[in-house]
Amino acid sequence: MADDFELDTDDLTRRMDGAIASLRTELASLRTGRASGSMLEPVQVEAYGQMTPVNQLGTVNVPEPRMVTINVWDRGMVSKVEKAIRDSGLGINPQTNGTIIMLPIPELNEERRRELTKVAAQYAESARIAIRNLRRDGMDQVKKAKADGLSEDDAKFWEGEVQDLTDRFIKQVDQTLETKQAEIMQV
Repeated sequence: MADDFELDTDDLTRRMDGAIASLRTELASLRTGRASGSMLEPVQVEAYGQMTPVNQLGTVNVPEPRMVTINVWDRGMVSKVEKAIRDSGLGINPQTNGTIIMLPIPELNEERRRELTKVAAQYAESARIAIRNLRRDGMDQVKKAKADGLSEDDAKFWEGEVQDLTDRFIKQVDQTLETKQAEIMQV
């Protein structure tokens, strides 16, 4: 009977936390003027029939404050890695020397800072979509329980719980985005 229905809000919370953690990882990859190997973390390359992170195709180093290098292990992957970086929206123009891809980090100008805030906003929107999808999953569980005999009042209670959780995590996404955008725009 559906009277003993209890939505697993811990599971929803854990999954929404995952969306926030993913957002933070993506935002950490956005550079704020200094070279960092983590800026390449979201860059995926079509390699060996699947999407693969750049750091699994070569050694990523930061030899100086304004330079990142990738020593690609498979010569055949160099052009694919280079293209993935170019298409990533990081605004970096890779330079290749054999199997080594050099990524000179340009000084952040006002225009580039604005572009980076837009990229950050895209990452945040992806996180919001993931959270809303989890909200839909939660609401579907409540709807199914309602069809199985859950009372109208209980259904409303659980729908409210799912919505409260969603609102809390969306607010967290917005705050995380605001912080990152402020960091990017600092001169």
